[in-house]
Formats: sequence, structure tokens, C-alpha cells
Amino acid sequence: MFYEDEIITFLLNSSKEEILERIEDIHPADILDAINDFEGDIVSILRKLPDDYIALIIDQAENDEKYNLLSLFTENRQKKIISEMSSDELVDLLGNIDEDKKEMIILQMDKEEAEEVKELLGYAPDTAGGIMATEFLAIKENMTVGQTLQYLQKEAPSAETPYYLYVIDDKEVLKGVVALRDIIISSFSTSVTEIMNEKVLSVPAEMDQEEVGHLFEKYGFLVMPVTNGLGVMLGIITVDDVMEILREEHTEDLYRLAGLGEGEKLAGSVGNSIRSRLPWLLVNLVTAIMAAATVSLFESTISRIVALATFMPIVAGMGGNAGTQTLTMIIRGIALGELTLENSKQVLMKEIYVGMINGVLLGLIVALLGYLWVGNPVFGFVIGMAMFLNLIVSTISGYFVPVTLKKLNIDPALASGVFVTTVTDVLGFFFFLGLATILIHALI
Repeated sequence: MFYEDEIITFLLNSSKEEILERIEDIHPADILDAINDFEGDIVSILRKLPDDYIALIIDQAENDEKYNLLSLFTENRQKKIISEMSSDELVDLLGNIDEDKKEMIILQMDKEEAEEVKELLGYAPDTAGGIMATEFLAIKENMTVGQTLQYLQKEAPSAETPYYLYVIDDKEVLKGVVALRDIIISSFSTSVTEIMNEKVLSVPAEMDQEEVGHLFEKYGFLVMPVTNGLGVMLGIITVDDVMEILREEHTEDLYRLAGLGEGEKLAGSVGNSIRSRLPWLLVNLVTAIMAAATVSLFESTISRIVALATFMPIVAGMGGNAGTQTLTMIIRGIALGELTLENSKQVLMKEIYVGMINGVLLGLIVALLGYLWVGNPVFGFVIGMAMFLNLIVSTISGYFVPVTLKKLNIDPALASGVFVTTVTDVLGFFFFLGLATILIHALI
């Protein structure tokens, strides 16, 4: 492992020949981190690196930074670097720049590569087709092991993953998969169909990338083939791409739960942060006004029993926390495909039971606290019953809000928190102050 200052010193003070001898000992991600923190001229460093290694560094960069790195080189050098990049890497790069720059890069590719990239750009970026690579090893079903080995010697160096060979027919329909190990241990005359696994799992090109990620998690695959509706093999998706997708999806959900735009960066500008956060703060302001309006309905009750104001935040806050717990579980279940039509009723009843039991336990605790605080058992009953009712409502809303949003094709992580908080605040205040108003003669 090399430290950033060691990497910079080595690259600055070494000749191209010395760098070529030792470059395989340094991971491209480490060089990317080093040049991002380097305040000097990074071009003088990058010019010493070979084209294939530059391609690997660009692949490690964030999508919106890839073109910035490529643009540091001359047009002639860019063409060489582009030729070293795989199709899925090129699509990631092209998907984040304007049309003029995109056309300029495509013109630098050879005709066959340009056609492949244009075809990939036709897929939605968040689908299997949008993240697949077209550099894969496919052999015909009538080939022998000997013919396959000859094919591998020629084609394996340019393949995305040479560990699996996919078997196709004359129409390029996927028929099976052969592990490299089985090729090595079999005799040259063995037919590929004798050693291939016909039960190969593939994903359709239109499948959402998050669903693809769940399949990788479920089966532990390193690579999966992508097919069209006729079973024709189009490309492959590798586990490194899936890991990046899952990280992005997790970050996106985390940002949305907090009411942040997923494009906001920690070191971004003040303007970008305001544009990302202000809309959701305005939505929260509206919900807070709704809660305040509910409280205003019971102003006369609060003015006569001042202790109500002390305990109001407890009821609303505990309801919000309970709703968030259920909400988090349901959103996770939806995202991972764990919440299905078959188990939805069972999950709902479980959450209701959890809300009721927690409501009873916490209601008794807060009822005792209310009684000791005010010295009135009726006050303890009011706060305890309000806590019980709000925890039931909060768990129910934590279930139904994300499920309803999902059915409306709205991302549950985007808006669920606002709605659940509104429900728990408004109803929490309503239960507490409403019960206090009904029993006000016993409280005074």
C-alpha cells in the first residue's frame, strides 16, 4: 500500500520507464485520490501514465468528474484512452456531458465501438441495459474445448471478465454458461455442450438496476448476462458495477429521507445546497403550520391547564420516533423486495401489535409521570391514553404511507417522512388536547 505523498513523489520524480515497471503495484483508485488532493500540476503526472491505466483511473472517478479528467489530454491522446475503455465505462462518461461534447468523443471512436456505445445510450441509464458492458466471451454451442482455448487466446485479453464463457447458438440466443475451470480440466475433443450449465440466470435489458443489484446479493454472482425478449445475449453486468449501484441507491435513499437532493456534495457551493434543501424545508414548514393550527383549536384548554404545554412535545415526539421506525423497516422491505402482496397483511398486523404493546408500556410510564408531575390521576390518564393512541396511529401511518406512495409510482424514500411526521404531530396533539378538553372539569 502506498501513501498519497509517496505516490505523488514517485510519479513526479520517476521516468516513464520506471513508472511502467512499478505501476501495477499501485491501484488506480489510490492514484485518483492522490491527484485529487494534489495542488500542483496533475497533467505533468498523468502524461507519464500509459493509456490503459489512464482509462482505469477515469473509471474510478465519479461520473461527473470523468470527462474533466479526459479533457486534460490532447485530442490524439484522448482517442487512445477512449479505445482502452470498456463500453459501460464510456456510457457512464457520455451520460453526464452535453450533446456537443458527447458527439465529439463518439467521433473519436472507431465505427464498431461507436455503434455499440450509441446502442447502449439508447437504454435508460438506471436499467440493466444502461449499465451492461458488451465486451464478453461467447462461444458457439457446436465448438469443442480445443477450439474454445484457441478462441480464448485471441479474445480473452479484451473481455470484461474471462472467468465465464457464455454459450450461444447461431442466432446469438443464450444457451448456457461454462466456467473457465471446466474448460481447463476437459479434453480438447470434448464438446462445449457436454460441460456447459444450461440453467444460466440472465436479466432482461429493461430490468431496473436496483433489482439487478438484489439478484447479485441473493445469488452471490460475480457476473450476470443481459438478454432481450428473444433470449439474445446483449452484454454482461459485473459485480463491481453492482456494488457502485447499490452504494448510489443507498446514498440516494438516505438523502431523500433527510430531504436532500442526491446531487448535493459536501464540498459543494452554498447555492447548490440551498436549492437542494430549501424546497423540503418549505414543505416541512407547511406541515408544522398544520400542527400549529391543530394546537390553536385548543388554546382555551391550554390556557386553563398550563401543564399540557409541557407534555405536548412528548406525545408528538414519541409518535414521530415510532412512525420513523416502522417507516424505515417498510421502505427497506420495499427496496429489497421483502414486502410482497402475500406477506403484506402479516407485516401490517405485526406493526399494529408492536404499536399497541409499545403504546401500552410507554403510555403507563408517561401516565405515571404525568400523575406525579401534576398530582392528578386524570391528567395521567389523558397523557397515557394519548401516547397509546398516537403510537398505534404512527405505526399504521409508517406502513401505509410508503406503500401508498409506491403504488402511485412515487419514491417512498422521497416523501414518506414528511407525511408520517405530519400525521403523528397533528393526531398526537389532537388526541392529547382533545381528551384534555373532554375531561377538563376533572383536570381543573
